Amino acid sequence: MKNSTVIQLDAQSEPQRRLVLKSILGIGGLACLTPEVVYAAALTRQERDLMSPDLIIDELKKGNERFRHGKPLRHDFLAQKRSTIAGQFPAAVILSCIDSRAPGEILFDTGIGDTYNTRVAGNICNVDILGGLEYACAVTGAKVIVVMGHTSCGAVKGAIDDVKLGNLTELLQKIKPAIDQTAYLGERISGNAAFVDAVAKTNVIRTVQQIRQESPILNDLEKDGKLKIVGSMYSLRGGEVTFFS
Repeated sequence: MKNSTVIQLDAQSEPQRRLVLKSILGIGGLACLTPEVVYAAALTRQERDLMSPDLIIDELKKGNERFRHGKPLRHDFLAQKRSTIAGQFPAAVILSCIDSRAPGEILFDTGIGDTYNTRVAGNICNVDILGGLEYACAVTGAKVIVVMGHTSCGAVKGAIDDVKLGNLTELLQKIKPAIDQTAYLGERISGNAAFVDAVAKTNVIRTVQQIRQESPILNDLEKDGKLKIVGSMYSLRGGEVTFFS
């Protein structure tokens, strides 16, 4: 690459990998490197444990900024794959919608081994998903849960329209309470994009609340400062992920 230095890392270059990871942690966490650097290292337990929940959220925001500006890190996914064979120590869990336009790993510019990812239509939560979140945080030590909704969500539109379709019917029932709980003075129809997005945000807030209420394990971790559960919305048009409590 012209006028740039490329550092190529793999599972065999351990001293060099450690050196780069120290520089990452020194300025803040998940793959904080310039786009000229090939990011091939996966987080170790020790490195992940040095990071606070707030630091991890800040790094996710920086990753989203890189994504929006078309300056993602140069990930060596094969090297990351090799370095995670023996174990994984992700820093965060992303609970997001199944929508093909909202892949959390890409939107936050993360690599293999950085995040757990759970995707389901309408980013809803149930017992099975809670079990996965508890495993990720209480067992393996992830420190952040990000519930991410998005604009123009088809699942939210389906809930507003009271769609009936096989097993989807029951899933949409979990979103419907967000419709009544959304304060909105305009047209409350699926054809009104602003209303759909308002309901989607309410649905995210409800999911965050549900995680806290239905998982004493995760709730206690958050109260102890070992975990942070946050909501967010991804804009399909602008590419920005906006965080909120």
